[in-house]
Amino acid sequence: MIKIIDKITESVAYLAAWMFFSIGAMITYEVVMRKVFNSPTIWVDEVTRFVQVWAVYLASAHLLKVRGLITVELFTSSLSKGKFKVLEMISLLVIAFFSFVAVFYGAGVVLESIEMGRKTSTMLGVPKWMTESAIPIGFSLLFIQAIVELVKLLRGDSITAVEGHQV
Repeated sequence: MIKIIDKITESVAYLAAWMFFSIGAMITYEVVMRKVFNSPTIWVDEVTRFVQVWAVYLASAHLLKVRGLITVELFTSSLSKGKFKVLEMISLLVIAFFSFVAVFYGAGVVLESIEMGRKTSTMLGVPKWMTESAIPIGFSLLFIQAIVELVKLLRGDSITAVEGHQV
């Protein structure tokens, strides 16, 4: 089950990476249309913001998996391996708790937006729930990945961070 979740996290991270790439392409298109053809678009600004919000939340679980989140190494580098493991467990529990709270309240916001029919105040008038859904979905992935990382840590699996340090 852990391998399946890790594979889903990796797949979603690839999707997020392509989303970031598409943002660059859309902004390039807008610059060319605006500066070269003097014909700005009405959709690029809102669509790129929409895609960026989704990409950030979708990538968060992968960042946790590869330990790419911000850490303060000044304090942790002086800890013994046992104390570092305990600190890592506490960190994962805090991330899981925060993610659970974000999913709970984020889902409420999404449901409220659907009920009220809220839309963006732009010319496109996109339903707000489409953007707001990124929060409960992204934090659900982050919650699940935090639990997986906690299980790996408790099992004694070797976890390699981005910088190559092992936990």
